[in-house]
Amino acid sequence: MRSWLSTPTLVVAAAAALVSAFVTASVTRTPEAEPTVDAVRTVDGKPDFSGIWQALNEAHWDLEAHAARPGMVTQPGVYPYEYAEVPAAPVLALGAAGGVPGSLGVVQGDGSIPYTAEAAAMKAENGANWIDRDPELQCYLPGIPLAMYMTSPFQIFQSTNKIQMAFAFSASARTIHLDEVEPPPDFTYMGHSVGRWEGDTLVVEVDNFNGKNWFDRAGNFHGEALRLEERFTPISADAIQYDVTIEDPDVFTEPWRISMPLYRRLEPDMQLLEYQCIEFVEEFLYGHVRKEPLVSRWEGETIIVDITRKVPPGDAFYDWYRK
Repeated sequence: MRSWLSTPTLVVAAAAALVSAFVTASVTRTPEAEPTVDAVRTVDGKPDFSGIWQALNEAHWDLEAHAARPGMVTQPGVYPYEYAEVPAAPVLALGAAGGVPGSLGVVQGDGSIPYTAEAAAMKAENGANWIDRDPELQCYLPGIPLAMYMTSPFQIFQSTNKIQMAFAFSASARTIHLDEVEPPPDFTYMGHSVGRWEGDTLVVEVDNFNGKNWFDRAGNFHGEALRLEERFTPISADAIQYDVTIEDPDVFTEPWRISMPLYRRLEPDMQLLEYQCIEFVEEFLYGHVRKEPLVSRWEGETIIVDITRKVPPGDAFYDWYRK
């Protein structure tokens, strides 16, 4: 009888043991042994985020998971179901361009924003009055974190003690202070950002918000007590993992988190082009007080839109969402 310890058998067994040991070492390898991202670095050895970046998702429509909708403003259709609603008059003429794309959402955990009961009612009311309340439609500064995942890109300029971000929308900007600075004298739309490095991750604490921004176009909002912890972690030379922990005890029952990648724009001639929308919304905001309205009618081949402006009574003329 041939022994099982013959030379061919021993060779196979040795090879199997070697493969097993390699697989075991690969599976049990500690995170510290992982190679670092091959990223461009600044003179102080930190990852250099300088460049033009953009989020590629639907978070600006709604942070939470949502199905596609015919428009941001809808009304009942033939059947009395929410999914069967049709575009309301303000967006009807836009056709498919006025629709809302679906999304898996970027809210971590169970995917839901933990509103208090009162704040949840406000969020629903915001969504139902989107045109009258969304700060983006009025070209207000977008705030953080919304500015980071709007449809337009932004540019990062990085030094050893400051990081400047310039956003295309409304020519807005923010400064992340890596050194000690005095807090701002008042609350602001973009907040006050102070950063530090934890290894290759840029950690930014943001506060001093004026509470007048939304997180998205769906009416998700916050108050003046908002505090953010942003984490920028390079995952490749051209991608950053962006994580934000959001806390506001006046609006949310507990802290919650969003997460998404940001991508570098790689066009060789890419540059940031400002979207100066202030002059674009002048008629939207103030056309109702003109003696002779400039925009009153639009007529296409199948649709005629007649516009009647109205002036809110009393002090409501000066008010906007939660001012």
